Order: sequence, then structure tokens, then C-alpha cells
Amino acid sequence: MNDLSQLQIQAEAELADANDDAALEAWRIKYLSRKGLVSQAVGRIGSLPPEERAAYGQAVNAMKQTVQAAFEARSQELIDASLAAELTAEGIDVTLPGRRPQVGRLHPISRTLRNIYDIFGQMGFQIYTARDVETDLVNFQLLNFPKGHPAREMQDTFHTTVEDVLLRTHTSPGQIRAMREYYPEPIRVILPGKCYRYEQVTARSEMMFYQVEGLAVGRNITFADLKGTLVAFANQMFGQGRKLRFRCSHFPFTEPSAEVDIDCIICGGSGCRVCKYTGWLEILGCGMVHPNVLRNGGYDPEIYSGYAFGMGPERIAILIHGIDDIRYFYSNDVRLLTQFA
Repeated sequence: MNDLSQLQIQAEAELADANDDAALEAWRIKYLSRKGLVSQAVGRIGSLPPEERAAYGQAVNAMKQTVQAAFEARSQELIDASLAAELTAEGIDVTLPGRRPQVGRLHPISRTLRNIYDIFGQMGFQIYTARDVETDLVNFQLLNFPKGHPAREMQDTFHTTVEDVLLRTHTSPGQIRAMREYYPEPIRVILPGKCYRYEQVTARSEMMFYQVEGLAVGRNITFADLKGTLVAFANQMFGQGRKLRFRCSHFPFTEPSAEVDIDCIICGGSGCRVCKYTGWLEILGCGMVHPNVLRNGGYDPEIYSGYAFGMGPERIAILIHGIDDIRYFYSNDVRLLTQFA
């Protein structure tokens, strides 16, 4: 017991003289390492007579805890002293402005989607959320894509292990869902969401991408209503005075169908690299809802009519921000994302 008391007094005295990190580490090795003096004292328990081990064990453990606590306290004292010396040497100018902490920013696709929501919200469109996993029936057949239809080849599909269940290839199946839910009321909705296609990832295409579908169904809706809606959208999204060009196209679920271009927002229509020197940029596809699709949604095409359109927020973001590779959006490169304050 006397040896333990002497060891504790000696350790505390030498610890008080340790005034830097090197001396403190040397002290730790001498006393608290696996072969240190404190560990040696603990190891003597096995050599004592059985009747003395309990008392000695309690005493040596108490001594070990005291020495360990003293070491930790001394370590903190040296840290505090070092910090105080550093602050004293450098000085503190309380008049300097503080450093702003870095904060997160909205992803450019999220920003584009919110702009689209706001614009169509002002025109009375509601957001309708449809499912990502669809049946072949809703994704294709009810939209005029019967099995074996050649247009299916344009949408390489992710199939699941369940027969006729797949990841949706476009947001258009949401048209069927919305019509069957709202019938017989008029409809004016947008259907944003992710789409999935088994495609090679390139600068212009991704396996996963966003679409925003638009659908309006009611009595006496005409192609002129569709054109007016898209002109209003283009003027708010890309700036006032935009020129639109409607080109004839074909989609199985709309008739007639068109693709819509705007005059290039970079060169104003004079021709540049972005528009491939044509003066026009494609932004979406559209058309009047096919009578078969209206009928599949529950609406009588003899009474009701409607229009639909679909756009890619990635393409719109590329045009607005001058980005030349769609892969940048999903690579999580902070150098790109921090530019969108």
C-alpha cells in the first residue's frame, strides 16, 4: 500500500512538470502504457496471498483512476494554454466581418420544376402525382400502344419480375389515372415525375429523367386552347416575346400531334451552335387527346375533347443555363451545383 501511495505522489509530481506535448506523451508511456508503472502495479495482484488481493485490488484501481483523471486534466490544461497563447500572439480584430456559413441550394432541376409548377399554377393547373411503377396496360395499351406496336421500340423499357409490370417510360399513363379519377368533371392538371428507360447514358440522354405532362379535358377544347397555353408558358419560362413553331408529328395517344420549337434564346433566331444554326430549339411535344384515350379514361369523345403536352425539365434547364451535358445534373459535382445560387 505504501508503494502505491509513493507511486501516485511520484506520478502527479512528474505530471505537473510536463509542460508540452512531448513531455506529456513521455509521461503517459512511463505510467499509463501497457508496460508502464501503473500497469505493473496492477499486475502484482496475482502474486499476492489470496487474503490480501481484494484490498490491494481496490487500492490499485483507485490509484489508477486518480492518475488517469490527472493525466486527462493536464492534457486539457495544455490545450487551453496553447490556444490562449495563440490567440494572444495573433490578436483578435472584433471589427472584421464574420464568415458566412455555406448553405445548401436547390438543385437546378428542382428550380426548373418549381418554375414550371408556378407558371401552370397561375393558369389553373393542379399537380397530379401518378405512380412510378405501372402496368403494361396503362403505360402502353390504353394509350394506343397495343402489344407489338412499333412505337414501343422508341421506349426501351425496364420490366420487373412480375409479368406486365414495369417502370413507367413516360408520364402519359398518368392521363388515364387522372381521367378515371376526375370523371365526369373537367380536368386541368400537370403530372410531373420521373421516367425510366433502358438507354445508354450520353450527353443527351439518361436512364432516369423527369417529365412534366399536361392534360386538359372538357367540352369544346380546341387546338387553339393548346397553342394559347403553350405560348403563355414559353413567354413566362423563357422571356416575353418568344416565337413558337408547331411542327407536325405523331404520338399514338394524340391526334393531331405536334412538336413545339421556340426561337433560340441564345441567338434570338439568327443561328448559333446551341440551335445548330437553325434558329429554333425544341422544347416539348403536344397534341389533342386521341378519342381512344379519352374513351379509355371514361370520357365520351363525342362530347368531350382535350389536349396534352409533355416536356423535359432537363432540356429546359440545359437551354436556360447553357449546359451541354445532361449527366452534370446527376453527377453531384459541387462545382456545378454551387453556381445555382
